[in-house]
Amino acid sequence: MSLFLFLTVVQALVAAALVGVILVQRSEGGGLGIGGGGSPGGLMSARGAADFLTRATRWLAIAFVVLSIALAAVAVETTGGDAITSTLDRKVAPDTADRLTGDTTATPAPSDAASPAAAPAAGDDPLAGATKE
Repeated sequence: MSLFLFLTVVQALVAAALVGVILVQRSEGGGLGIGGGGSPGGLMSARGAADFLTRATRWLAIAFVVLSIALAAVAVETTGGDAITSTLDRKVAPDTADRLTGDTTATPAPSDAASPAAAPAAGDDPLAGATKE
């Protein structure tokens, strides 16, 4: 469980760094105001900062995906989904007490005639005399 927690914290840090690196980049490259002076080919130039941010984004994204796969593997190992456990206890008898009145007498089961699913008698069927047009 401590490995899972450690990997979760590392993934959160990688995700925060990835979001930060992406937000610092400009859409056309060059970084968000990073650079300015120095040689044109150096690290602190606009092009050098854009290349660094692009590489950082790539490696952070790879680390995020690898950590996601590792977390999924650790989660499967720790849960051990060999057996499915039912949380429904079928041995409990239904409660026959009326919760509003406190009456503890058993209520009779509805008869088949009063059941809405029961088929109506032939004389009670309003559509029995209908004809097809």
